[in-house]
Amino acid sequence: MKNILRKFILPKQIFKTAIKPFLPTYEVVCTNYQLIPGMPVNGNMSKHRFEKGASKEARTFYVKVINSDMTKTMAPVEVHLKRRGKIIEKTAFGPIDDLKKYKINYKG
Repeated sequence: MKNILRKFILPKQIFKTAIKPFLPTYEVVCTNYQLIPGMPVNGNMSKHRFEKGASKEARTFYVKVINSDMTKTMAPVEVHLKRRGKIIEKTAFGPIDDLKKYKINYKG
């Protein structure tokens, strides 16, 4: 009986290890903008990276960040969900388009 189970378990493990290097990486980027009159706009970026193929974890984290009260009250904030470096979804709280017209110093 154990030999039969091993025959079914091992090919799945081999399949996962063979496919995993080719799966995309995911990343959630949160950018906070600070505006002080007379100074350039400061942008603080925080990135959270996920391992290859972790789409569910990245998506749930992205939704948690968007639904967070801290994110909504800390405007202007911009949140991106990226797959392989390309933006899949983005959400902005506050006047992000107006701030991008100015010179922005990014930190982080």
